[in-house]
Amino acid sequence: MKFIRHAALIACLCAPPGLAAPVSMAFGEKIPPFCFPASNSGIELEIIGAALAYRGHVLVPKYYPFARIPVAFNNYSVDAAMSDLGQNMPAAYYGDPAVLYDNVFISLSERHLAIRQPADLKGLTVLAFPGAAKRYPVWLDAVRRDGHYFEQNDQSLQVLTLDRGRYDLILSDRAIFRYFSQRLTRRQGYTGKPTTLHAFTTVNPLDYRPVFHERMIRDDFNAGLKQLKESGRFDAIYRKYLGEDGPK
Repeated sequence: MKFIRHAALIACLCAPPGLAAPVSMAFGEKIPPFCFPASNSGIELEIIGAALAYRGHVLVPKYYPFARIPVAFNNYSVDAAMSDLGQNMPAAYYGDPAVLYDNVFISLSERHLAIRQPADLKGLTVLAFPGAAKRYPVWLDAVRRDGHYFEQNDQSLQVLTLDRGRYDLILSDRAIFRYFSQRLTRRQGYTGKPTTLHAFTTVNPLDYRPVFHERMIRDDFNAGLKQLKESGRFDAIYRKYLGEDGPK
């Protein structure tokens, strides 16, 4: 809760009287290093919280399984959501991208797989994060129809199941896969087999934009995000967790 309390204090000190407002936002339950629910911290939470605080709003994170995030947003259980998870929401107000997810297929190097086009997935099993099939239909529709497509909310299990050969490929963000591999090594003495990362699509920042019910809050968020990037604080948050600047 340390980061959230700090952001709330900034919001109260900086906002004009009467304008500070809590903004409840749906986040996924297990997406380190972007989101750590136990401590209300992580790259995505810190950036969104700081951006909202710029105009006096206080981020109130709510955590859901990935598949429930659009449901929580659409039934107005929250004011905003970290992403539409591939669903088109014409009535929502889309913010500017706060973070960048660089999703790739990952295989065991010993398999010598080459993934260059959707046809290369024929006959292979794929374990992905919830919503991936809607995000990448060109690549995953045929896999899903063949009964070879599966989703897992706990992405730490992706690392283990791939290593044990239960799936041919996993679909994950580079940073998330690296984080969970390193954590398993530190905590469980895990020594994973070498892996190969297969880039299959050009990263589109617009695929991962926060959505809001209110235009004013969306506009305030965008203004705060712009200020974070101009001040250098955006890159500082990325460096804190990954040791490198954020996406440009």
